Amino acid sequence: MSDKASTVLSGTLTDWTQEIFDTIKTNRIAVVGYVPDAGHTKVINLVRDEPGISDVVLTTEEEGIGLCAGAWLGGRRSVLLMQSSGIGNCINAFCYQKIARFPLVLIVTMRGEYAEFNPWQVPMGSITHDALRLCDFHVYRADEPADVAEVVQAAFDMAFGSDAAVAVLLSQRLIGRKKWVK
Repeated sequence: MSDKASTVLSGTLTDWTQEIFDTIKTNRIAVVGYVPDAGHTKVINLVRDEPGISDVVLTTEEEGIGLCAGAWLGGRRSVLLMQSSGIGNCINAFCYQKIARFPLVLIVTMRGEYAEFNPWQVPMGSITHDALRLCDFHVYRADEPADVAEVVQAAFDMAFGSDAAVAVLLSQRLIGRKKWVK
């Protein structure tokens, strides 16, 4: 493989990415943590350009749990954007939310599902929902563009209304096929 190879999404990102950003703004989210991910690129770029939102690039997804706890203690709302493979990195850190009961919202782009080309993504992708449920998350899923805004809003309502942990899974079919391009 060439050193110029990179991962890209086939197809185009649709208005649902703008709807995620609009829902973030409507819910007064002040801190957005993320590990860069192609599926979240448009949302990340919109967040970076928004002066009222602090965007925080994470080294690992588990750092985001502490970021969200600290934001809540400081009176600010937050959300984490991550890929399904990052869930495995967070399992131990999820105990902080369970013990401290702060609102925690994850918006997760799924891998290891529909048309996956990378076998390393399949193991975690196949157990993401179950792993989150075992960690006491409420797990919502969006498979269609028309569902995204409502599902993300429901996650914010649940998390901030009851100090709960909520994850929104954005299906791989929704975000589009990924493929290697040379």
